[in-house]
Amino acid sequence: MQAEQLTPAIGAKVSGIDLCEPLNPEQRSGIESLLVEHHVLFFENQPVTPRQHRDLAANFGKLHVHPVYPHDAEVEEIIVLDTGVDNPPDNDSWHTDVPFIESPPMGCLLSARLLPPSGGDTMWTSCIAAYDALDDEYKSLIENLTAEHDLAKAFPESHYGKTPEARAQLAAARKKNPPIRHPVVRTHPVSGKRGIYVNANFTTRIIELEPDKSAEVLGFLTSHVARPEFTVRWKWKQYDLVFWDNRLTQHYAFADYLPHRRVMHRATILGDKPYR
Repeated sequence: MQAEQLTPAIGAKVSGIDLCEPLNPEQRSGIESLLVEHHVLFFENQPVTPRQHRDLAANFGKLHVHPVYPHDAEVEEIIVLDTGVDNPPDNDSWHTDVPFIESPPMGCLLSARLLPPSGGDTMWTSCIAAYDALDDEYKSLIENLTAEHDLAKAFPESHYGKTPEARAQLAAARKKNPPIRHPVVRTHPVSGKRGIYVNANFTTRIIELEPDKSAEVLGFLTSHVARPEFTVRWKWKQYDLVFWDNRLTQHYAFADYLPHRRVMHRATILGDKPYR
């Protein structure tokens, strides 16, 4: 494999590997190392089937089955993100995936299946680079704080509960996944680096702060992580496959392609419990 670094903070384009074929131990270890180093890896022309996609992701850990999003008819671990006029995009804000469980995902693999003529890019940001850019005084302010993450904030009934069946599914997901607390600053379990772990989609409040101060700190941190210096932007081509370290990155999917359609498949790999 060869890796071409794309920005100083985050991202590398990887070539010299066919992800439709089973990985050998050396390839798996190499991908893991590149992921820790670059946070998000871009692989071009990887036409994996849903089963190949699932099996590829399973090399890196146990897979998550999403409680709300639809999945492939035969492979429940593969989420189908099919957006267009009838199902408008909902990921056009900075977020990390599935922080509403005790052990959130370590990573995700996203495959481009159907793309609009233009638009539909995705950006990723390094929450490690964002944390490193804070001054020492602000780091001291946030290092021992705890934030609450809530599935209900990111999945409102107005968007996801348009039929009785959808409302029942959403209610069951909310009951199974009540609000949960994680450190505002978490440590990456492999690199040992620290990063910001709050986001605009799921984080509702900081437990130790009064409501006004909580809103102020969350507002600053969610804006700070989106600074262009910490980001990389990818223009999708069909069958591109992207693997990102979900522990200390966030991403933003552009919703600029309507009335055209965009279909993506995602596998989500479970991780460990965040710690300071």
